[in-house]
Amino acid sequence: MKTLTRTLTALAAAVSIAFSGAAVAVAAPVAPAQGVSVVAAKKAPAVAIGKIPTKTVKGSAKATIKPLAKAAKGVKITSKVLTVKQGKKTVAKNKTSVKLKAGTYKVTTKVNYKVGKKKKTISKAQTLVVKKAAAKKSWAAPKGKSCPAAFPVKGNQTGSNKEWKYHVRGGQFYDRTVPEQCFKNTSDARKAGYRASKR
Repeated sequence: MKTLTRTLTALAAAVSIAFSGAAVAVAAPVAPAQGVSVVAAKKAPAVAIGKIPTKTVKGSAKATIKPLAKAAKGVKITSKVLTVKQGKKTVAKNKTSVKLKAGTYKVTTKVNYKVGKKKKTISKAQTLVVKKAAAKKSWAAPKGKSCPAAFPVKGNQTGSNKEWKYHVRGGQFYDRTVPEQCFKNTSDARKAGYRASKR
């Protein structure tokens, strides 16, 4: 009987606790801290080597190239030189300026500089193209007896000796001449082997 009484008392106590409103504390989840992303500013290089632009030359002329480099504040450039290769051939080595004819080259710029007492070197390679300017056309084909407005000088083979002569506007035979070639000016006509008409 005593055992039954103890059992019922324990059961009543358990039910009382369950319905008494007592709650077991549960730790609330902690939201992760909102971190602030800090991006470090990109440090400018001590020396920036510039790209040498494409060059254009006329005929057999040569283009002069020089190294392009800019130093940051507090940096002193002590020397800047070029080494130029065309294929496997070295055209110039450690030169402050180089003259190049039309062609494609590999150009390496090397810069020596100082930051305080520290001496440093930087280099950069690039492909450089030296273009040949298109030759200007000195003559044009005629249209019947007429020459294009931009090429008014008429040239043809005429006379008993079949000489190559050119005729200019206002000349006695200009209008009646049937040109074989038309030139921009008398200089171009002479270079092509024509001589001036006497009339």
